[in-house]
Amino acid sequence: MQARWFACLPDAEAAIAEYEGQGQGRRGRRPRPWRYHVVRYHVVSDTRRTRRARRGRPTKMDPLPMESGYRLVVEVEALANPEEDNGWTVLATTVDAEGCPDTDVLQAYQDQNTTVEPGFRWIKNPAAIAPVWLEKPERIAALAMLTVLGLLVYSVIQRQVRLYLRTHDQQLPGNKGMTVTPTAAVVLALFTQVALVQFWIDEQEVTQLSGVHPHHRLVCDALGLDSSWYALPSAQKNGRDIQTP
Repeated sequence: MQARWFACLPDAEAAIAEYEGQGQGRRGRRPRPWRYHVVRYHVVSDTRRTRRARRGRPTKMDPLPMESGYRLVVEVEALANPEEDNGWTVLATTVDAEGCPDTDVLQAYQDQNTTVEPGFRWIKNPAAIAPVWLEKPERIAALAMLTVLGLLVYSVIQRQVRLYLRTHDQQLPGNKGMTVTPTAAVVLALFTQVALVQFWIDEQEVTQLSGVHPHHRLVCDALGLDSSWYALPSAQKNGRDIQTP
């Protein structure tokens, strides 16, 4: 609006009325006020340089060609929108509103900064969870419960692995080298390269295990899991050079 130039005062005033939704050019449309700002317009007289009326190089004594007109000046003042600034939070809980108000439920949820709360970061990604449609409140509650339980397990894995690494002065491969504080996502990603292949040669079963490294067994020890899951049977260990083609 401030870049427009008007030759007369009525044209500038008509432009203000049109922009505010009151002009003839917006017939049939309701004015739409600014939502987050207070905008005020006023007209000021001004001059600007124009092109010369005739061709050729001007002399040093020729005055600069100027014209008088009007332009708009816009003053903007931001509005306070505390409700919209705070945003919205969806609370999925089976706690009765009479027994625990929404503010207390939200505070209890946000206080879980070392358990469930950090796990919701990757769920907020649109590609992390497929859209679901649950019509019954019981099914919505069941999905919320399964999500929270899954995030609790996710947090326990991270806590136990970090505690074990600090206690035993060990490290695991991370996104940027070795680390003593891996996230649960990093711990789980370490096992994506492990592959167990079983096939038969004549009547003999052959098992091949690849991608297993010492840090995988370190994670098993940290979580109290049986690391023998990632080991070949003793009979095949002795004869794997013969059995593996």
